[in-house]
Amino acid sequence: MKILNLYAGIGGNRKLWGENHEVTAVEFDETIASVYQKNFPNDNVVVGCAKEYLLQHFKEFDFIWASPPCQTHSKMRFLASKRGSYEPKIPDLSLYESILFLKHFIKDKQWVVENVIPYYEPLIKPTMKIERHYFWSNFPISIMKEQKSEIKHNKVTGKTIKYGFDLTKEIMNKRKDQIIRNCVKPKIGKHILDCAMGISGQKTLILD
Repeated sequence: MKILNLYAGIGGNRKLWGENHEVTAVEFDETIASVYQKNFPNDNVVVGCAKEYLLQHFKEFDFIWASPPCQTHSKMRFLASKRGSYEPKIPDLSLYESILFLKHFIKDKQWVVENVIPYYEPLIKPTMKIERHYFWSNFPISIMKEQKSEIKHNKVTGKTIKYGFDLTKEIMNKRKDQIIRNCVKPKIGKHILDCAMGISGQKTLILD
């Protein structure tokens, strides 16, 4: 399967996809893209604008995953902004741009858009909710019964090792803990791909 992984980050969603697929990852940040390439040396990594790449190449892929920037939609950031900890931000509507484009231009291939559950009522109804994520897709996503580990998501902050990624020695002028926190959990990424391929029933997974 030819897969396009947009807004790829360091590849949390891609971690358990294996090596039987031809994956192209698009990431705007060159430093983060270099970490992705180190993690997945067989993938084609493109440093550039995800929207532009999607527009030019969407016909070339069997499955498209997009995880547009989520910070301006986040409940946590919204509440912190209300308290004065952050400056208020206008929501980045590239999330809905991606959904609308994929919904209307891709009929014979699978696509999914992932983002956090926002602080407002979503402008387009999602297909499925899993943990703190909404997913919009053109294929059914089966129920993932969540059996959570003792490590809660909000305790990821401050860590640089998680999900099999180790950013401890990576040289970045960035919040490494935030990069880890922004990852889609690999087991969720695998579940979504399985659903796109039509090989996933209801699952019970420990989402640590």
